[in-house]
Amino acid sequence: CQRAHRKRHKKTCKQRAAELRDEQLYSQGHERPEGESCSICTLPIPLPIGDHSVFEACCMKTICNGCDYAAQKRGMLDCAFCRT
Repeated sequence: CQRAHRKRHKKTCKQRAAELRDEQLYSQGHERPEGESCSICTLPIPLPIGDHSVFEACCMKTICNGCDYAAQKRGMLDCAFCRT
């Protein structure tokens, strides 16, 4: 913003500077690691993960309690992911 023109568009310049800061902050995006989502429904597992998921040693997959419950309700008592 030029000093000679600052009075004309000071408010607009401040607003655009704030928008640029917001864009920079929101574009940094923190994503959760792949192991923190259900292997079946791909939804993120709530924290703490150990309380809301089941780890299947046969296929080394983490499955949310919802998918595990749905599989058990259908009569699948083994692994819901690899079905072994």
